[in-house]
Amino acid sequence: QLQASGGGLVQAGGSLRLSCAASGRTFSSYAMGWFRQAPGKEREFVAVISWSGGVTYYADSVKGRFTISRDVAKNTAYLQMNSLKPEDTAVYFCAAGTGVYYSGSSYNYWGQGTQVTVSS
Repeated sequence: QLQASGGGLVQAGGSLRLSCAASGRTFSSYAMGWFRQAPGKEREFVAVISWSGGVTYYADSVKGRFTISRDVAKNTAYLQMNSLKPEDTAVYFCAAGTGVYYSGSSYNYWGQGTQVTVSS
């Protein structure tokens, strides 16, 4: 199971750090991804990190502002979000998959989501 946390309400320009804690099994051999879904919009890819942590990819909309990382010992992945914008407002989901993918359909496990709201 994956448990996402760390969301909240923040002003534009602020920062949040999301966590995705895994339990029940180890996800050390899985890539970890973050996706988000805003009201009335489709789920979109945000970032992904390989099982080793050596490869990361970001959506163009968050590149340079967000940083994905993972702590294998803690079985946890993180998404550090800086310089937040109102358009970053969404429910953020973490997911685990067997490879570094942009498509959510390629991920095997999903967390329940955490709400991020950025006020202008």
